[in-house]
Amino acid sequence: MAVSKEPKLKITDKSHWQSKHPEAGYTKRINVIDGDIVHSWVDADRDFVLEFMDADLLQTVLHESGLIGKQFHIIFDLTHIIDIGYRYKLAIANLLFNWKPVSGVIGFYNIPPPMRIMVESFAAVAPEGLCVLLASTYEDVLEKVMAYRAGTLPVDECKVDENGGDIALKNRFLVAGAKMTWFNMLEEQVSVPPADCLSYPFFKVLESIRSDLLAKEIERENNITLLKQDFEKRITQMQTKMNAQVELNKKSTSDYDQEIATLKARIATQYMELSRFSTAISEISTALRDLLDQIHALEIDPTVKRVMTDSCLNLIETETIEKRLNIELTESDSVFLSKLQKTHRNLNQRELRISLLVKLNYDTVSIARSVGISTRGMESIRYRMHKKLGLGKHQSIKTYLSDFAVAL
Repeated sequence: MAVSKEPKLKITDKSHWQSKHPEAGYTKRINVIDGDIVHSWVDADRDFVLEFMDADLLQTVLHESGLIGKQFHIIFDLTHIIDIGYRYKLAIANLLFNWKPVSGVIGFYNIPPPMRIMVESFAAVAPEGLCVLLASTYEDVLEKVMAYRAGTLPVDECKVDENGGDIALKNRFLVAGAKMTWFNMLEEQVSVPPADCLSYPFFKVLESIRSDLLAKEIERENNITLLKQDFEKRITQMQTKMNAQVELNKKSTSDYDQEIATLKARIATQYMELSRFSTAISEISTALRDLLDQIHALEIDPTVKRVMTDSCLNLIETETIEKRLNIELTESDSVFLSKLQKTHRNLNQRELRISLLVKLNYDTVSIARSVGISTRGMESIRYRMHKKLGLGKHQSIKTYLSDFAVAL
């Protein structure tokens, strides 16, 4: 960046008035000259394509310089810039037509040859009243800006130097190209000159490009419409599926609630039966104890008396186990029996009862007495149950039933 030779111009430069782009290999910098001339340049050691305008940085500089809502001028140093990206073109269009108030002067200097036509296109589409300057050096563009502020800048200075070319025709071509690429104004036809004009082929090609781009844009919009319709169709199908799943879940919940209610009613009925059964067992136990007292009072053979006493005690013990079982039978035990019966439909009622007693940790002798069989008979039943439950040789019925109960 060159330094102004004008000693009266104050340059305001702040360390944070910069934006680094390490991936692109440059840093954008800005300072303010004489209060209202915004000067932008890049620090770089090679040529590159400019992709970002850094509008936020420009807003910061304008805000901190008190230029928001006021007329200001911008000058750009284009050293090392050989092209600008599409996003930068959109940012330029925004700067030209949406920033208020419009800048008095936009000046460019150190313009590389590849950027010349781009800058001329920028000048061609600039709004009425905006002065676009093309200069060779920093001093040259600054001098023209100062003349513009003083009202002494010739009107021709705000026009592109065409070196004797057809200015109107060239500007028309540049405007048509800029409308297509910068502003996406594809519906507006290119004004093609007469066929005998030397520029006719160029305009004709430009109009053909515009028509092709418009056709592609229409096709793209149609594809987007089809995609939207397909997406909306899929959303509708998904919503239908989700709503159906919700209804099925509601039905499943209702079925489960009904099953639970049925089980509770069954438990209540069984509880009443068990209460009556427990009362009957108590009465039988009382009668057996009375009978035992009477046996003790008999004067008979001691051996016979012992046999009768033992039989009576066994009956009392069995009744006691039954009573204890009925008292201990809980809702979870009923659920256990119901689920076990559904899982192993080949188990009969006695085997289900034995399974519950095994789950409640009763020993083999007590279980045998409870169901009215011998210990040997109990072993045979356990052997058959082992097969019906599908257990392996080394698997325990008790372990299986305990795990089954926990899984509930």
